[in-house]
Amino acid sequence: MAPDGSEVRILAATARGSMAQFLLPAGKISIAVAHRTVEELWFFTAGQGQIWRKNEKAEEIVQILPGLSISIPVGTHFQFRNDGTDPLIAIGTTMPPWPVENEAYFVAGIWRI
Repeated sequence: MAPDGSEVRILAATARGSMAQFLLPAGKISIAVAHRTVEELWFFTAGQGQIWRKNEKAEEIVQILPGLSISIPVGTHFQFRNDGTDPLIAIGTTMPPWPVENEAYFVAGIWRI
């Protein structure tokens, strides 16, 4: 399980980055988190929902459909939800690779779990 409560499966890793699949079951909402040192790129492959992101420059909610790509810069607060009946699935690349502990920290999100 990822710190945000989604299911995670590591796909590949090198010294400079890692790639994983994230799955959020139908009707579920992730825990709002931010990252201390890593940035991520996500590509959604299945499902539908919304993702909220907030940093010092902007705050937005984006509709998720297959084919959407997003970035999650270091320190960005984010939370996502599955509004559909199928799993919400994303492939994410983390740079640098995900550290073992204490990378993610909990933040106030916009949706109640």
